Amino acid sequence: MTELNVSRETLERLEKYATLLRKWNPKINLVSPKSLDDLWSRHIVDSVQIYEQAEHFETWTDIGSGGGFPGLVCAIIGHEKNKRASFTLIESDTRKCVFMKEVVRTTGIECAVINDRIENVPPMGSDILSARALTSLNGLMSYADFHLSKQGLALFPKGKNWEEEVREARQEWHFDMNVIKSVTDSQAVILRVKGIQRV
Repeated sequence: MTELNVSRETLERLEKYATLLRKWNPKINLVSPKSLDDLWSRHIVDSVQIYEQAEHFETWTDIGSGGGFPGLVCAIIGHEKNKRASFTLIESDTRKCVFMKEVVRTTGIECAVINDRIENVPPMGSDILSARALTSLNGLMSYADFHLSKQGLALFPKGKNWEEEVREARQEWHFDMNVIKSVTDSQAVILRVKGIQRV
């Protein structure tokens, strides 16, 4: 298991989450069955590193949350490290929302789960917006433009084709960006994006 800079209580919450995921996954397909063999690194540590890229924040919105990555993991970490912050997860699949609410209940954290399409939810004005494996960077920019505060930070993990996605997005959007190498995949990165405006 990869070392994490979290308390024993937070580690126990993450382990409860992992247990629930293994139990529910055969019915709902929250993550690919093959990735369960490497659940800790592939999904949990991969999400923790996204939290570590966040700046000071009071509100965090995760869109297209699916099985809760990275949003639920970030909310569990935030429960210990940033108690004043609020976390909101937006997911259109009702069954996945039921699962995430069960994780919230079981782990005892504060976290809102909204069962709706991202574009139907009123602007969140969030300090942080995250999304993992949802759509292209260009598509994510529209959501970020709608749901981020003016000074907000978007955190988007991307795979080996990230440079191509950035080139495509820059045709429609102005934005400032830092590229952080992933600790779980040598070909992946986390894009830290600010100052998003349409061209």
